[in-house]
Amino acid sequence: MKRNLLGCGIVAGPLFVIASLAQAFTRTGFDLGRHPISLLSLGSLGWVQIANFVVAGLLFMGCAVGLRHALHPGRAGTWGPWMYGVFGLALIAGGVFVSDPSLGFPPGTPDGVPETMSWHAAAHSVAPVTGFLALSVACFVFARRAVGRGERAWAVFSVVTGIAIQLLGGVSGATLNFIPMWMAMILGFGWASAQVARLLPRRGRG
Repeated sequence: MKRNLLGCGIVAGPLFVIASLAQAFTRTGFDLGRHPISLLSLGSLGWVQIANFVVAGLLFMGCAVGLRHALHPGRAGTWGPWMYGVFGLALIAGGVFVSDPSLGFPPGTPDGVPETMSWHAAAHSVAPVTGFLALSVACFVFARRAVGRGERAWAVFSVVTGIAIQLLGGVSGATLNFIPMWMAMILGFGWASAQVARLLPRRGRG
């Protein structure tokens, strides 16, 4: 059971990224540089991305339970699972609360951002900030664990990933160029899945 729950965290990242990029390259009018990933939840096919958010969130929350069983009460056994769980919850919130049409997407939407924000868009805007913050904290928590195990290369990579996620997100917010945000997503989701995968060989069938 524990191994299956950890497996949820391995597949969640690649599944989310592949599904998101597939839509980004095929949805009419969507531009990777101009549009944030949240806009994929709008339009007639928006349900696909909504489901992508929710499914990935549930998988990461399941993984958090697996991490708790696998690591507690050892190093990273408390905060690691908690941060994966918060990350999963933020993904679910990002799917349930959709953003407002903006920046010309879906096609026919005026350019620019709306002067006023709907309540669900306001709720949605909290999700990525919370999710990426939780993911960065998870990077630092597991970096500390890696140092204690003598895995210095992975510790350095984890710290760099945690910092890069915040910097790339900040660049996108400041410039409205969303390529850095997509890079942060790919890096962060990739790290989250890889970190869980590193635990499996060292664990029993559980």
